[in-house]
Amino acid sequence: MAKKSMIEREKKRERLVKQYASKRADLKEIINDQSRPMEERFKASLKLAELPRNSSATRLHNRCQLTGRPHAYYRKLKLSRIMLRELGSQGQIPGLVKSSW
Repeated sequence: MAKKSMIEREKKRERLVKQYASKRADLKEIINDQSRPMEERFKASLKLAELPRNSSATRLHNRCQLTGRPHAYYRKLKLSRIMLRELGSQGQIPGLVKSSW
C-alpha cells in the first residue's frame, strides 16, 4: 500500500534543499551579476553544477504522506484524493462530512 521509499526519498530531498539553500543562492547571485568577470561567473556555475542534484528546490514534489502518490494531492491535508476519500469514509478526518460518495 505505502511507498515508503518514495516518501523517504522526498524527505531526503527536503533536507538537502534546506542544507544547500544559502550556498545555491550565493552561487546564483554571482552567476547573475553582470558586473563580475566572466571567468568568475563561469567558475560559480561549475560549483553550482557540482552540488547534489537533489539539493535543487525544483526537484521537490508534493506527495501523499501515507501512500507516496504524487498526483491529486491536497496541500492542506498532505493527502492524495484516494486517501482523503478512504479516511473520510472511515470518519478519521475531523470536519469532513461524507456527501454522496
